[in-house]
Amino acid sequence: MQNYKKVGLMSELTTIARPYAKAAFDFAVEQSAVDKWAEMLGFSSEVIKDETVQAFLKSSLSANKLADTIIAICGDQLDQYGQNLIRLMAENKRLTVLPAVYQEFQHYVEEHRKTAEVQVISAQPLNAQQEEKIAVAMEKRLARKVKLNCSLDSSLIAGVIIRTDDFVIDGSSRGQLARLANELQL
Repeated sequence: MQNYKKVGLMSELTTIARPYAKAAFDFAVEQSAVDKWAEMLGFSSEVIKDETVQAFLKSSLSANKLADTIIAICGDQLDQYGQNLIRLMAENKRLTVLPAVYQEFQHYVEEHRKTAEVQVISAQPLNAQQEEKIAVAMEKRLARKVKLNCSLDSSLIAGVIIRTDDFVIDGSSRGQLARLANELQL
C-alpha cells in the first residue's frame, strides 16, 4: 500500500513540475542557454533538497521572504531569469517541487538533444576503442546519441553490464555464471 502512495506522490510531483520545466526549457532553448539553465536548476535543486532548507520552506514566512532567502543562498548561481523562476514558484508555494522540475527539465534536454545516458560497469577499465564500440552499438539500438557513464566493479571478474532507463544487458562473467547456475537447477 505504501508503494502505491509513493508512486502517486511521484506522479503528482511530476504533474506539478512539468509545466515549470517545460516553460524553463522552452525559454532556455529560445535564449540558447540550455546548459546554463541546467546548471541553475541543478544547483537550486540541491539547495532545496537540504534538510535545513526543507524545514525553512515549511515555515509561515511570506513568499517574497522565502524566495529572497533561496536566491541569496544560490547567489551568483542564478541569473535574473532563474531568480524569476524561484519567485514564481515561491508565490505558487511550489519551491519544494524544484528537484522534480530539474528532473523533468533534464528529460526535455535529453529529448532535445536526442541523447540517452548509458551506464557501463566493467571489471577492468575500458579503452577508447571498446567505449566507441559500445557507444556505436547502443546508438544503433536506441536510435539516438548516447552518453556513456563508465565505472568499475572488480566483483564482476570480467565483462560489462550496460544499463539504460529501459533495459539491462549483463555480459559480465558473474552474470553468465548466475544464469548457468540457474539453468543447471532445472
